[in-house]
Amino acid sequence: MEAIPLDSNPQRIVLVGPMYPFRGGIAHLSERMATGFVERGYHVSAITFTRQYPNFLFPGKTQYETQAVPDRAVDAERLIDSLNPFSWWKASRRIQEMEPDIVIFRYWLPFFAPAFGTIARLLSYRGIKSIAVVDNALPHERRLGDIALGGYFFRAIKGCVVMSSSVGKDIDSMNLSCPKVYAPHPLYDSFGAPSDPVKAREKLQIDHDAPVVLFFGFIRRYKGLHILIESISEIKEILPNIRVLVAGEFYEDEAFCKVQVKDLGLSDQIRFFDHYIPKDDVAGYFAAADVVVQPYLSATQSGVAQVAYHFEVPVITTDVGGLAEVVAHEEAGLIVPPNDFEALTHAIKRFFLEEMKDKLTKGVQSQKGQFGWDRLLDAIEIVINT
Repeated sequence: MEAIPLDSNPQRIVLVGPMYPFRGGIAHLSERMATGFVERGYHVSAITFTRQYPNFLFPGKTQYETQAVPDRAVDAERLIDSLNPFSWWKASRRIQEMEPDIVIFRYWLPFFAPAFGTIARLLSYRGIKSIAVVDNALPHERRLGDIALGGYFFRAIKGCVVMSSSVGKDIDSMNLSCPKVYAPHPLYDSFGAPSDPVKAREKLQIDHDAPVVLFFGFIRRYKGLHILIESISEIKEILPNIRVLVAGEFYEDEAFCKVQVKDLGLSDQIRFFDHYIPKDDVAGYFAAADVVVQPYLSATQSGVAQVAYHFEVPVITTDVGGLAEVVAHEEAGLIVPPNDFEALTHAIKRFFLEEMKDKLTKGVQSQKGQFGWDRLLDAIEIVINT
């Protein structure tokens, strides 16, 4: 579908969700979305959290960026405490003062449904329309009450944009009538230009001719790092100089994975950079890699694949959620069944032994244009004008 033309007067948008100083892919996407709307002539304001997660629920070391983020299009006001209903009322009053034409929520967990759903309802009482850009309708690890909480939020908004078909199916499974438009997860193009591969490998102390696999992003059980580790134990028999870079903070399974590496004798093959990767360092890890591997057991969509596409690195991933919608099998990467050690092992062997890097890189280069920002912004405009 084509975007519906807007009135000549710029519309006023308020974005609600994680933004700087909060870290992570959803915050990065929100920042880039704000930039895109400003470039389209909208007047954009933003509201973010005073407290996103209580510390006892957050599995990482910090929820905040460790580096300043320059050249931001919008400075978000910090008003929402996820656990304090008074702050939800305060945020809604502040949004009303901004007199927006539309409010756009970034939704990814039922944990935030009470806050976001309440704010959306308070705004609706004042005639202010809310929509959402949905990363996940239901979490990877389901809990009692997720559907009820999700329903509370989705019934408070007028429509949404989903970034994978699996997210749309999750919304349908909750018997909701929320109108939705699909647009693929756009490229993460806010990490700068690609780095020089030779310099990147020198910095990481990797031989220039070593086959290098990158596992990137925070680590939880559903991302299947343990499957990749098991695969490398077999692959090293024919590719003894293979190197795996595990770049990201552990949220789960740290002891399990590190013991697994030790027990399988893979300390030379697998290196852990077990911390949150600052924005300025991201390019170096992708430049050093021949291929990104995502052995996920479950997923909706993945920002990691879109970072890889930005840096023109092929992807080996599992056929879960919307990942296969992004990675064209045998053209820009390889798709394997989830939780299948043998299939993943075979795919990684094929990639290196059949020297597939150049072919698949060209595929990424030819297909990355499908995931430009205009598709997402156009989809949001369709929902705004519906």
